[in-house]
Amino acid sequence: MTSHYHALVWIDHREARVFHFDHAGVEHLVIHAENPTQHIHRKANSIGSGHAAEDHAYLQKVTAALADAQRILIVGPANEKAELSKHIQRHDPKIAERIAGVETIDHPSDKALVAHARAYFRADHQEMPRSS
Repeated sequence: MTSHYHALVWIDHREARVFHFDHAGVEHLVIHAENPTQHIHRKANSIGSGHAAEDHAYLQKVTAALADAQRILIVGPANEKAELSKHIQRHDPKIAERIAGVETIDHPSDKALVAHARAYFRADHQEMPRSS
């Protein structure tokens, strides 16, 4: 992937859609979990928390895909976005410093995701440097 200034990752327990972008364009990568966890529901009087274990390999692949970005926005519909943020903070503090935000977003189109990220970074006053 070409090095772009900003990155957006939309993530759930099955896949992560990673977008690297700047004024010149957008690059898109999809990372699939090898063993996507099923939704677990708690039952009364059962043992265990009702939560699936963190998929370290999946989160590490997503983290690696974000390594070149200078500003990162993490979004998604459920808990996986928070798990990714915590994973990055624990395992790669240098990338963690570049996380601009973590937001809840359902299942928009790729075009809508990139538009949201561009608006987010404009509002965040983290203007993208222009290529020469």
